Amino acid sequence: MLIHPWDAGDEARSLAFVRDNLFGHLIAAGRGRDVPVVVPTQFALAGDLTVLLHLARPNPVWAAIEENPKVLLSVGSPWAYIPGEWRAEPGTDPRLGVPTTYYSTVQLTCHAEIVTDDDGKLEILRHQLADLDPAAGDPAQMPRLLSGIRGLQLTVEEIRGKFKYDGHRDTALRERVAKGLTGRGGPGDEAALRHLS
Repeated sequence: MLIHPWDAGDEARSLAFVRDNLFGHLIAAGRGRDVPVVVPTQFALAGDLTVLLHLARPNPVWAAIEENPKVLLSVGSPWAYIPGEWRAEPGTDPRLGVPTTYYSTVQLTCHAEIVTDDDGKLEILRHQLADLDPAAGDPAQMPRLLSGIRGLQLTVEEIRGKFKYDGHRDTALRERVAKGLTGRGGPGDEAALRHLS
């Protein structure tokens, strides 16, 4: 993805975003495929540079990972459309303002390791449940669950964060956009406002 210097997130900010948004798209290119395999998935972080998840055994992603263990995990957030009139320079025709979209996204380039043994899968499930459902029962008591899944451990090799909120524009423009977002109250507007403040 294109990341302008004013949109770039450092590693700390990017990882904080991922910790707050534990759902993304796992993309496995495989080898010699017309299109990559893309899997929407929930995941957990084990430290900053390890991602844990599990998927159903029939998932087509496994073959692609076996062909090529380098994968991408793309994590995005709500987006907000910004009309051109909000971004037009003062004293100019508002219809000449350039519209844009505000959003945050982080891409983690990773090395994938498939986990097939029961102990490894249990470790992944326990880690995920500790985050999502601490009151859940012990996954070791769910043998059908274990037989129907494979685990995945991703070792993060590169972190690329993009936080597109007109960071290169002046305070006056950002205040105009914030006023518009506050008045509109649409999907993604609240998240965008947090980035403008």
